[in-house]
Amino acid sequence: MYLKTLARKALNRAGFDIVRYRPIADPAVRRNKLLETYNVNTVLDVGANVGKFGIELRENGFDGKIISFEPLSEAYEELKEQAEKDHKWEAVNTALGDKNEVSEINIAGNSLSSSIREMLPTHEKTAPEAQYVGKEKIEVRKLDSVFQEFCSVKDNILLKIDTQGFEKKVIDGARESLEAIDTVQLEMSLTPLYENETLFLDMIRYLNGKGYSLVHLEHVFSDRETGRLLQVDGMFHRFNKEVGRRSST
Repeated sequence: MYLKTLARKALNRAGFDIVRYRPIADPAVRRNKLLETYNVNTVLDVGANVGKFGIELRENGFDGKIISFEPLSEAYEELKEQAEKDHKWEAVNTALGDKNEVSEINIAGNSLSSSIREMLPTHEKTAPEAQYVGKEKIEVRKLDSVFQEFCSVKDNILLKIDTQGFEKKVIDGARESLEAIDTVQLEMSLTPLYENETLFLDMIRYLNGKGYSLVHLEHVFSDRETGRLLQVDGMFHRFNKEVGRRSST
């Protein structure tokens, strides 16, 4: 046992670990199990960047339709190339928000942290590689204005939102579409990382008011120095559609 502990510590120092694989402990596997449970056959991937989320879905067995929205031109080109390999995957070069407009997005050094919102010092300090390096004009559309272009009444939809502090704006632009969406996954901050973002508890209350219940959490981002948890992905499901319809009016 002592030699086993020494060997594992040596691997840890080199950046590796060996553990017994338990599928239920894998967040991606748990997520796909939920998608199976809720019969999801269409994913609206909002804030897709280069397509990592879609790739993970495919690697874990999801074979439904994926519509990925990404406003950054450089990330979109890589996303489009990935989607073109898959006849059930479509890439759309736009952001989603609460109004149809032309806006400006801040480009992060790591691309993934790019946002319409301004980044706060806590985020810059914790992840210096994410600091903004430029801006780009982008198109913003409400989901309500494009929903029927990509979805039908037969679809069981997951709305996944990863828009760096802009998540509530996306939902605000989907008031009508939410009637047809029973499952939502979005990124939530436990401490402010972007200007005027809706934080973890307020977002849970907001979605509860629309009839959604929290069913799953995944780690996203922690402070490497202190270990403090900063961001999580939460999946919500609406078990009673009538509640959602009443709250949307």
